[in-house]
Amino acid sequence: MKRRELLIAFGAGAFAAPLACFAQQQRSKVARIGFLGSASADGSARSLEELRAGLRDLGYVEGKNMIIEPRWAEGQYERFPDLLEDLLRLNVDVIVTHGTPGTRAAKRATTTIPIVMAISGDAVATGLVTHLARPEANVTGSTFFIPQLNVKRLEMLKEAFPRITRVAALSNPGNPVSKPIVAAMQAAAGPLKLQLETATVQGPSEISGAFAALTKRRVEAVAVTEDGEFAPSFKAIAALATANGLASIGAKEYGDAGGLIGYGVNILSLYRRAAYFVDRILKGTKPADLPIEQPTAFELVINQKTARALRLTVPQSVLLRADKVIE
Repeated sequence: MKRRELLIAFGAGAFAAPLACFAQQQRSKVARIGFLGSASADGSARSLEELRAGLRDLGYVEGKNMIIEPRWAEGQYERFPDLLEDLLRLNVDVIVTHGTPGTRAAKRATTTIPIVMAISGDAVATGLVTHLARPEANVTGSTFFIPQLNVKRLEMLKEAFPRITRVAALSNPGNPVSKPIVAAMQAAAGPLKLQLETATVQGPSEISGAFAALTKRRVEAVAVTEDGEFAPSFKAIAALATANGLASIGAKEYGDAGGLIGYGVNILSLYRRAAYFVDRILKGTKPADLPIEQPTAFELVINQKTARALRLTVPQSVLLRADKVIE
């Protein structure tokens, strides 16, 4: 081989080797996904599994090309900064959050690592972003207008049981989204001829005491507002409401857990959808180029078993609109 040909061959081989090495590194890169949970591991197990399922559908295999690093606040929102510091030390590629408090804490902790909201309450009203179509900075995911949703629940409660006049909103004052929720419900209560009270609960240990206080205040029904603290305790809340003779309404999953009426988006489906955002980000798309989505499908669950326990009759007009009737 002539000297010039030998040099060309050597140069091509020398150039190809790093490219092959780089391609191999890219193929073998393991994505590290941080998950910031508001509640406990047990309480959010199904939600996290839906995220895993969504990622599997997109070709991610845990332990092979993807690792999820979950961190749990156990209902103590003041723990978020320390949990996030831990995730940042691990150099995660993306952080998936649940709810407004966790997303707000993540946004304060980092301006560079992408944040995917599996679910959040009115991201614009709570100041997480200023635009849904093109979210600024490093935040994207799913949100929905929780204040309006809770007003709709009040309307449904009054339609189903017109004689009810005193309703309590179960609310966590530690959650930023609680203030606009309660304000919207108070504004709607008057025209519905309802007297709205607020029962504040900041952790599972306070739920029982809140219901004892509501009974003394002669409240007739409870509306369970959105909060990461409440979802893992839906079964306990529903049981307390029934035991105290109170009609109740909450998220779709609340009806599944034994609440009288459940109405809202399918939360588990939003966790599966979060995988789409994670996948796009891992493949190079910036969060600002991923519009924040709003669920358009809402489900109504009527728990007839609970209605019978309360000796209440749900009107046929409401039953016919239900997506699920639990007998």
